[in-house]
Amino acid sequence: MKKESSSRNIQAGPSDKQETRAEGMATSVGRYDLHERTALFGEAIIRLAAKIPVTPVSQRMISQLVGAGTSVGANYCEADDADSKKDFRHKIGICRKESKETKYWLRMIVVAAPELRDEARVLWQEAKELNLIFGKIRRNCE
Repeated sequence: MKKESSSRNIQAGPSDKQETRAEGMATSVGRYDLHERTALFGEAIIRLAAKIPVTPVSQRMISQLVGAGTSVGANYCEADDADSKKDFRHKIGICRKESKETKYWLRMIVVAAPELRDEARVLWQEAKELNLIFGKIRRNCE
């Protein structure tokens, strides 16, 4: 019986990955697949942003959060398709900056919508981990 459940995890479809990763973002399923990890991160940012009450204060923060959070994955795709080592390093640096900016906007969102603190905390942790990963990749390019 254990064999069936472990093979099911290996063959998990996109919806299974999303459910697994939504809880802790960086689980063993797809942990080292940065394309998938950054895409799921962007999707989770969009879902959080949809829950934020729109007020004159939060309106700008929502667009900033969505912009920064979704651009992490977009810039990683660009880095993966870079024309040179220098171009790759530059685009990975942008990924790092965008993940750091996302942390900032998540902090501000919690002030504007304290009821989203727990969900924002999980995303903040994932943004922190992505920032560290991209920083290490960038340093390894030197």
